[in-house]
Amino acid sequence: MASFKKIARRSFLIGSAAIVGGAAFGAWYVSRPAENPLKSPEGGAAFNPFVLIDQNGVTLIAKHVEMGQGSRTTLAALIAEELDVRLEDVNVLQGQPAQAYYNSALLGELVPGKGYDRGNFAHALGETLGVLGKVLNMQVTGGSSAMKDGFTEMRLAGASAREALKEAASVRLGVAKTQLKTENGQVIAPDGTMLAYTELAAEAGQMDLSEPDLRPASEWKYIGKNMPRVDMVGKVTGTAQYGMDVRPEGLKFAALRANPKRSGMVRFDASTAETMPGVDSVHDLGDAIAVVASNTWLAMQAAETVEITWEEANYPNETDQIFERIEAGFDTEANSTLRDDGDAAAGAPSGSTALEASYKVPYLAHAAMEPLNATVLYTGDAMEVWSGNQGPMLHRQKAAAEAGLEEDKVTLHTPYLGGGFGRRGDFDYTAYAARLGVQMQGTPVMLTWSREEDMRHDFYRPGALARMKGAVQDGRAVLLDAQVSGQSTTVQIMKRWMDFEAGSADKGHVDALFNAPYAIENHRVRGYHADVDVPVGAWRSVAASFNAFFQDSFMDEMAHAAGVDPLEFRLQHMREEFPEGAACLEKVREMSGWTGSTPKGVGRGVGFAYSFGTPVAQVVEVVEQDGSIHVNKVWIACDMGTALDPSIIEAQMFGGMVYGLSAAIHGEITFSEGEVEQFNFPDYDATRMHTMPEVEVAILEAQKHLGGAGEPGTPPIAPALANALFDLSGTRAREVPLNKTFDFKF
Repeated sequence: MASFKKIARRSFLIGSAAIVGGAAFGAWYVSRPAENPLKSPEGGAAFNPFVLIDQNGVTLIAKHVEMGQGSRTTLAALIAEELDVRLEDVNVLQGQPAQAYYNSALLGELVPGKGYDRGNFAHALGETLGVLGKVLNMQVTGGSSAMKDGFTEMRLAGASAREALKEAASVRLGVAKTQLKTENGQVIAPDGTMLAYTELAAEAGQMDLSEPDLRPASEWKYIGKNMPRVDMVGKVTGTAQYGMDVRPEGLKFAALRANPKRSGMVRFDASTAETMPGVDSVHDLGDAIAVVASNTWLAMQAAETVEITWEEANYPNETDQIFERIEAGFDTEANSTLRDDGDAAAGAPSGSTALEASYKVPYLAHAAMEPLNATVLYTGDAMEVWSGNQGPMLHRQKAAAEAGLEEDKVTLHTPYLGGGFGRRGDFDYTAYAARLGVQMQGTPVMLTWSREEDMRHDFYRPGALARMKGAVQDGRAVLLDAQVSGQSTTVQIMKRWMDFEAGSADKGHVDALFNAPYAIENHRVRGYHADVDVPVGAWRSVAASFNAFFQDSFMDEMAHAAGVDPLEFRLQHMREEFPEGAACLEKVREMSGWTGSTPKGVGRGVGFAYSFGTPVAQVVEVVEQDGSIHVNKVWIACDMGTALDPSIIEAQMFGGMVYGLSAAIHGEITFSEGEVEQFNFPDYDATRMHTMPEVEVAILEAQKHLGGAGEPGTPPIAPALANALFDLSGTRAREVPLNKTFDFKF
């Protein structure tokens, strides 16, 4: 539980904008709160980093970055709900790097257990463990955690401000606080006297705070309703600022060229580039070069003329060799056995029908629409950085290290992100820009990666292999023994971000596999770490993106072996184990009119995954048209618990599905001579508008605790599509991308 304590009064300054004659209010989750990053001009007060009220109105300082997922809108609605202001009257600014903006929900996922069976005690334990995020400076937007992190905290921030304003009005008017009410940014007395928050803010800042009551759901005005996006006007008018829109005075433009084999640089010859009109300089960045020019396109062209000798890759040169290493992972000791029900080691029970299958998924790129970029101005004793990122404190830390500065000498601005998907949690593009900025002291420089550099220097979703054994008897599964081998994103990220060797059971590596909510008598899941050094990282839904394909494709195979309708087969094993997940399956059955039979030329498949606290079921319909296959319609049902904003949840489920659909049909990163073979979208295609299916989304609210929205829509689509293609053709695809096996409409 959150609790309020008396807080020392402070005033504040955010960035270069003073909040004059006002107050900042908020909620504290631990007895010793993180230092308030908002500093003081004359005449103001700061209680917390989140809610600012001054003569210009109410401002929310957003702790989570905006990359299209709608966080700013819902965070603002949570504040407005308790503060009694109109949503359109809440200004939103992005929080600076600060410990106070740590994500309390991320580390809560480390609590042992499958997640869907988590009771109140385990949930409370997760909240307690989440406080460690402050110690680890985990100011991170990711893991589908923004609303889980902010739901109570932001409401408490708004409620504390409301009560302080009422206290200030009570003192001024000589009226008992209990007789006052608030509405539309005003405190209203029994005689009708109205005092605007703006005129009470300075006095309210002097009040001591105690724990406020939160409003019951029956009184909510904004939560649970479709709210207008606070970022929409700027985006449709072209005034919203992304990283590539930054234009400090005197800006120079630069392009990067780094080792495609992801190791060092031996030498380079830039003589041709240096003679090109408009090129200012060429810089050695250690394992890369940067060309500075009068515009980005010229810099990119010049960078391609530089002759460079690269060091060799630290991983096998060819895709097949890499997957041989992944296959060899099965011969090592399992990193984890996080599910071991019954006696799966004994194999198929007597009298049952046994089956086995192997599955394969490729490496994948993030391919965000906005290429990686960052802008830096280094003055010798300070640095200013503009970088769209998912981890402000981490990016500031790495920029400071490049310049040899203390972190408080680096000011980092986080504009809108033109897509993140986990890629912008990593810091390499900010570090390169800082390294270049130091060499260009006194001149601001924007370092932009070409699409080719972006695609070929990603931290990829790992390729992985699965070995599945099962058995069915009397219409039910009686054995499921699953093994998965691949590189661990957890191990690489912890080493890269924190220089920490992660050595325990890797829960994330088997997500959506060990915690698949099916009640099977003999059920074992083992995870293996492959000894490969291809750079990997968090990709939308991380390991759930491949484990759901393994799990729910094999579940479909067992259903057919048992002679049971695939959707009903899942329900038989889920109704008692996880009723909320079963309800999602029931809903997509109703939405799609699922009968278990399809006419010639039509195929339907179902997929299910539980990830990031949210069960998602999907039904896919494919049709054969003129010798090719078209994905015709997708039905989605999810349960996040309380639906804070249904329109945003619908958009995230839709977007997550499309992201996964593109990967399932087209996505594959391959290697030759140590280099990635894909350069741009012609080599790494995506679902186009004319090939998009119709999509229908249903949002259920049966879960007791909040789940995530940004990622859970991605994992179920690959198995659902593969299962639909089997229904259509009788061909079982155990490898993606599916265009290797089927011809899709283009």
